[in-house]
Amino acid sequence: MEHENQQLGEKLTAGFELPPLPTTSSEFITVLAHYHRAEIGRMAGWRDRIDRTSNWAITAVAAMLSLSLSTPLAHHGLLLFAMILVLLLLLIESRRYRFFDVYRGRVRLLERNYFAPMFLASRVMDGSWARILGQDLREPHFQMSFGAAMSRRLRRNYVWMFLILLMAWTLKISSPKLQITGAHQEMAISFGQIVRNAALGPISGWAVLACVALFYGWIAYACLRSPKYTSELSYGDVHV
Repeated sequence: MEHENQQLGEKLTAGFELPPLPTTSSEFITVLAHYHRAEIGRMAGWRDRIDRTSNWAITAVAAMLSLSLSTPLAHHGLLLFAMILVLLLLLIESRRYRFFDVYRGRVRLLERNYFAPMFLASRVMDGSWARILGQDLREPHFQMSFGAAMSRRLRRNYVWMFLILLMAWTLKISSPKLQITGAHQEMAISFGQIVRNAALGPISGWAVLACVALFYGWIAYACLRSPKYTSELSYGDVHV
């Protein structure tokens, strides 16, 4: 019985052949058009995932601001939790951005080296683009590091969310009307009181302030660092 099944399997597989490669220019153009459309679909899918993560981050920031600043009973730790939550979403979006950059790079490689010379009626084409594309399809690799992706997403969207959270947290711990013990106090409080307000359970206010300062120092460094651009910023101003 096993031998018969093996023979049947060999007969079935014998009827299948490898798909033929395009042999004419029209067949090649047809394959190229379908491939270009497929890569655009994959790129758009990852672009949609990136936008969803940004929307989640904006929603989380708005919700935490509403909860923490609406009443003196709300603890300032809500805003610190919001910073951690937005950082987590930034990590997720940076990972998604690396995948998006892979498919965006393939699409732009086609458009820049094939479609652009065609529309410009130019016969000057870089003959290595097909080899580069084929090698990338056979052995896919990310085009940018995780740190570069995080730095780029910070500059595009997330730095503004972190700045809003920082201003809200500073207002929360320094405004008397947002403190339970000073809800009816009109005068400004001292710096020592601000440090005491910044305390988080058994963690002293100085430790919390130091952690927040280090965190935002890292954000400033990540935003200001300028890695060497090898993607679309090397060719024009339109980028994501």
